Amino acid sequence: MSSRIVFGGNIGTNYMVPSSFASLSINSFIKGKELVLHSWAPGTSNHRISHNKQRIVASSNVATPSIWDDWKPLKPSSTPSLSDILWPSAGAFAAMAILGRLDQLLVPKGLSISIAPLGAVSAILFATPSAPAARKYNVFMAQVGCAAIGVLAFTIFGPGWLARSASIAASVAYMIYTNSIHPPAASLPLLFIDGAKFHQLNFWFALFPGAAGCILLSLIQEVVVYMKQNFKF
Repeated sequence: MSSRIVFGGNIGTNYMVPSSFASLSINSFIKGKELVLHSWAPGTSNHRISHNKQRIVASSNVATPSIWDDWKPLKPSSTPSLSDILWPSAGAFAAMAILGRLDQLLVPKGLSISIAPLGAVSAILFATPSAPAARKYNVFMAQVGCAAIGVLAFTIFGPGWLARSASIAASVAYMIYTNSIHPPAASLPLLFIDGAKFHQLNFWFALFPGAAGCILLSLIQEVVVYMKQNFKF
């Protein structure tokens, strides 16, 4: 015959729950109240059994997050080693150096591949390679989609605030819908709308320079991850 626990005390109401839930923390129900537990079983005419009476004072010292917590750095699980800092930094240097060299080859065509969003991509891929935003699916799905949205917004609205606003709103909605959140990609529509030198590319802008640059950065990321795992100091 299953027994039940009656919660009572100075709250004004008795609560009867199955005894299988008796092990649950009282703190999850009521804070700062003194509770009296009485055991009860069918056939006892709801009489409380006095020798099982217990008093429990629920703890109310639960830490409340401060509004300033977001302004404080997160406490790292461990102090990063020198190699954890050096290899991502070296990867970022190599990536920008190679992109800079490619820029020299693209100067006659009035193009550039060393665009600002790729700096943000470098930080994500090299410093936080296991983050969701660093997944290859997120990177390329977001880069291609957001760039195409920028071209479409410029075609419909022309240059100006309306094209910028519509393209960023659509980019955010697109990344949420496709589950491909990758923050640097949201800057590609602005890059196209405000960058006259990219207008000649039209929808090719969806592949260059964003996606093309990310291919190079993804290759360098593999080297950085390998170095971090095998050459620690």
